[in-house]
Amino acid sequence: MKKCNLNSLKKISTHQSYHGWPTVARLAGGELLVVVSAGRERHVCPFGQVHMLRSNDDGATWAGPEILANGPLDDRDAGIMQTSHGTVLVNWFTSIAWLQALNRAEEEGEEGLRKLGDDGYIARARKVRVSMNGKLIERELGVWMLRSPDGGKTWEDKRWVGPGAGSPHGPVELADGSLLFVGNWHDTPTAAASADPINTLGARVSRDDGRTWSLSGTIPERPGDVPGRYHEPHAVQLPDGRIIVHIRNHNDMDRGYILQSESTDGGLTFSTPQNTGLIGLPAHLLLLRDGRLLTTYGYRHEPFGNRAATSEDGGRTWSEPVVLDEKPLGRDIGYPSTVELSDGSLLSVWYEKLHEDTLASVQAAHWSLE
Repeated sequence: MKKCNLNSLKKISTHQSYHGWPTVARLAGGELLVVVSAGRERHVCPFGQVHMLRSNDDGATWAGPEILANGPLDDRDAGIMQTSHGTVLVNWFTSIAWLQALNRAEEEGEEGLRKLGDDGYIARARKVRVSMNGKLIERELGVWMLRSPDGGKTWEDKRWVGPGAGSPHGPVELADGSLLFVGNWHDTPTAAASADPINTLGARVSRDDGRTWSLSGTIPERPGDVPGRYHEPHAVQLPDGRIIVHIRNHNDMDRGYILQSESTDGGLTFSTPQNTGLIGLPAHLLLLRDGRLLTTYGYRHEPFGNRAATSEDGGRTWSEPVVLDEKPLGRDIGYPSTVELSDGSLLSVWYEKLHEDTLASVQAAHWSLE
């Protein structure tokens, strides 16, 4: 297995909390922004917030965090991008998975509660549950977005995009200036709040720079696949107009492989997903300046870590994976996203619970392809 040319790898988060599912964006002026779900105690808990970090020196140093969102539900999986108008968009989704887990554990009795967590965590979760009611959940559950017209210095009030889980890494801009946001969507907030919601993988489109969003096309299941087992997609548009989507797959067929779907009509319709041959989850897509397509993704098999692959033919075939990092022990790790720096080198961020730490943090790798 080939390894990348790694220049540096370091922890960039300083907040003493669990960090998960970051995304990095490079603004038109060169500033790097990373958003991440932090303020947490664990992978699933009530306390998630959206934090942002900044770098003005290509990732050598970082400032922050700035807290962008701290709502009454768990704020998770933040994405970020800048539109051609200069607007910075930050997306995330809210979750009550922690509440459902607490209720199930109590139904199971002492054994269920022991599996859920220690007495301190259970007490804190129960305290938050007191404030939960149907109206609050219906109002707050779903995908949210912040808009900043000045490069992330000030922010408008949060906007509701729709019911669902969106995507860990957010929307992309198409050649016509519209924004495409591929994710897991639900018909209604009630459906999203059910104990076992069925996700519909598809696209929402904004034609007003992220102010409003409307449903577009959906991604069909392959014959034999089960609805609701495609997750955490990310999309990019190629110079020929095709939209490529990479999908996390939880079906029995090709379980753990990245699936790929395409659209040739701006996201109105999508092809039936096909196996890329790449094992990992989930993926982030980036069109490089030299025309190659890059996908970076987590690898939760021995040795655990993060990998990348390139395509020189618009996603029709993919290279042998390149190792960004790897660790011998299984751990909570992954969700890399990547930007290209001015010199053509790459910067990827992901979350990882390091062996010496008790909480997961944000790691940043400065690297290049051969």
